[in-house]
Amino acid sequence: MLIDKITQLQQTGSKPNILVVGDLMVDHYITGGATRLSPEAPVPIVNLKNESTTLGGAGNVVQNLISLGAGVMVCGIIGNDVYGDQLTQILRADGVKTDALVTDAERTTTVKTRVLAGSHQLLRIDREVTNHLSAELENEVTTKLEPLIAEADIVILSDYSKGLFSPELTQRIIALANAAGKKVIIDPKGLDYTKYRGAYMIKPNRKELGEAARATHVNTLDEVKLAAKTIFAQTEAEYLVVTLSEEGMVILSELTHKLLPVKATAVFDVTGAGDTVLATIAYFMASGFEIDDACELGNHAAAIVIKEIGSATTTVEQIKEHIATRQ
Repeated sequence: MLIDKITQLQQTGSKPNILVVGDLMVDHYITGGATRLSPEAPVPIVNLKNESTTLGGAGNVVQNLISLGAGVMVCGIIGNDVYGDQLTQILRADGVKTDALVTDAERTTTVKTRVLAGSHQLLRIDREVTNHLSAELENEVTTKLEPLIAEADIVILSDYSKGLFSPELTQRIIALANAAGKKVIIDPKGLDYTKYRGAYMIKPNRKELGEAARATHVNTLDEVKLAAKTIFAQTEAEYLVVTLSEEGMVILSELTHKLLPVKATAVFDVTGAGDTVLATIAYFMASGFEIDDACELGNHAAAIVIKEIGSATTTVEQIKEHIATRQ
């Protein structure tokens, strides 16, 4: 049934237009070999062999959407620096609409630099400012977002707690989307979910749900459902989709729930799997699929990417093939 629906979608040739508002980052990798310790301190000397940059944070959601075939628009904050320029260039090279990128001269572009010897990470250095934006910049964000929301089939908020999503700005963005009749789906962060009030769907993992609901335990499905009641009361969201790691995910509304068992046969690295799930759900909902089917497809997408090392993406065709192998 799902394969038939996907095939019908592919035959239309339609391409959903998705707006990602989020905390954009640059993932910077320094890799090399380490065969001796420094005489200056008991630390390895890394002989540099390669240096690379890629999108991180909300940019990983963007990359997943591109891989699925969506048209993508992005809104986020960058600094007036070389990494901000690199981030913008990467997005534009991938065909992403960057009209709503906003430069904050008072902050650096968020960068995570990882130093690796072979496959072993030795060190991570973070450059970031996590203060909320000034009132002037928040106004600039909303001004730039309004025409993009009108173009979007769905709006994603990807929150990494890097300063973009103040309660005030988050509520303004959700209000703009709701006024335009566009569903908002959120990958949340932090303990205050009241700022997400009015969203259509919120996608925490089990740990995030427990922390936000101040729940002592969220180990069983009943405990997840109880914690979800707290979040529904805070947000009035239509749905919570809670990822449960090796147990799959559960779709909850205030009155019902549906457990989707995990689809993976092997797990090598869960890095970025949550972003893949979010992007896949958004892609298929923006293409007209109901939330249950979109989440089922997100579950298959997660099963594909966790077989890879590091943040990975998947395609609609790979999702179809994965479903076929399970039938």
